[in-house]
Amino acid sequence: MGKVSFNISMSVDGYINGPDVTPEQGLGRGGEQLHEWAFNGNERNRKVLDSVHGLGAVIAGRRTYGLSIPWWGADGPTGELRVPVFVVTHSAPDDVPEGGVYTFVTGGIEDALEQAEAAAGDKGVAVMGGALTFRQYLAAGLVEEIGINLVPVLLGGGTPLFEEGEQTQLELIEVVDTPLATHLRYRVPA
Repeated sequence: MGKVSFNISMSVDGYINGPDVTPEQGLGRGGEQLHEWAFNGNERNRKVLDSVHGLGAVIAGRRTYGLSIPWWGADGPTGELRVPVFVVTHSAPDDVPEGGVYTFVTGGIEDALEQAEAAAGDKGVAVMGGALTFRQYLAAGLVEEIGINLVPVLLGGGTPLFEEGEQTQLELIEVVDTPLATHLRYRVPA
């Protein structure tokens, strides 16, 4: 079985999107800056992105799904790789793309993880968010590794990745520094 990880882009002031998130502007005002590193062709950034090829399944929250589906379409966040996506929700949406990679899980985060691990086999499972979904998995001790793509921008508002809660000591695994992001990877001790 692969590891359960979480990877996200975040501003230096701790936001994973900009202020004023709408369905039309899913990353909020200025939030698209958080993902520019992924599209600039830098070899070190590409290495971080290529880690998606080791994924066997993705877990997303219902809000992330709702805001992202216009861009993801039926193939999901991994595009042509079509990695299965398990969406943690209270109820499945009425309008789902035909032939999509989505499974809507109403039994909670543990149920979603169990289904994702079964689908992933020996590959990894990525909890992709949003922030509330990540916090739930972290608090339950279900995340083994955290990746933060720290982008040198101050968004001044938006959705914070972390809120007050229990302290968690992390072990640094890797730092990849590029002009558009510093990629930090941490192990979450058991």
